[in-house]
Amino acid sequence: MRSSDPDLEPAAPTPAKHRSDYAQWWMRAADGAANAGRELLALAAPVECVCCGTEDFSLCGHCERAVRVLTRTPFRADGQAPALMDVNGSVILPVVAAGVYREELAQAVLSFKKHGQGQLESVLAKALGRAIKGAAGTMSGFCLVPVPTTSSAFRRRGFSPVHLMLRNLARSGSLGAGRTASILRKGGILTQGGRAAGGLPERLQALVPAHALAGGQKGLGRGARVRRVRGSMRARPMLLAPDIRGRRCILVDDVLTTGATLAEAARAVHQAGGVVVGAVVLAATRPPDVADPPAAPGASAAKGG
Repeated sequence: MRSSDPDLEPAAPTPAKHRSDYAQWWMRAADGAANAGRELLALAAPVECVCCGTEDFSLCGHCERAVRVLTRTPFRADGQAPALMDVNGSVILPVVAAGVYREELAQAVLSFKKHGQGQLESVLAKALGRAIKGAAGTMSGFCLVPVPTTSSAFRRRGFSPVHLMLRNLARSGSLGAGRTASILRKGGILTQGGRAAGGLPERLQALVPAHALAGGQKGLGRGARVRRVRGSMRARPMLLAPDIRGRRCILVDDVLTTGATLAEAARAVHQAGGVVVGAVVLAATRPPDVADPPAAPGASAAKGG
């Protein structure tokens, strides 16, 4: 009769063979070499998850899933942007957001803008792509116009977050029927009597009429943000940029707050001859007392064929 205690069993005549998940030794060796390489890389350039601090990942699997959950349902966010609303409450510029600027999404966006890690770029670009699809609907032949970053921010970061994400989507073929048209740049415009010249629609004229002011917008209120960006953008000369005259354009930015930046971009695109049909942002902020936005799988900034 065999004992139930394995310690009392007689020794095996031959030593037990190593068991693992690999059928071949070279697969086990390759996996070991890969693990050693990751450990060496972590020693040379330590990295932590930007959300939870897990080592060796700029965005760990758990937090990456959280970002996907926060951006899986694009929604209309223009109602939370006072600079994009008319005096009677109607929407001047419809905006579709990939997600609400909070929790893991907010931390990932901030870290991406500061450092631009590749893993963050890929995850956030996919979220932006879903919002673009929601905004464009069945429209074809449209232009995606990225909102330019300030010169000081570009010098500090060395890149433009929105341009990086659009380039990522273009490489993967995820832009669909749209194409990127980088036509905007920071810089003052000519004004007449404090209003932008150039035959703009009356409602767009009311958005951004004055001159540019230097500096960022973090910590500014609604009125200060509007004053800060007035007249701050213009289109590049046609010889240096795609011709958007008569083309339907969707503006693309990273974070929506009051909407002042998108309003200024819309004015500049219209002055260059483009037809602004909407905007897309990666994340939208909101007042603390506003409830979560309702699910809107079919949210669109514009419809067209």
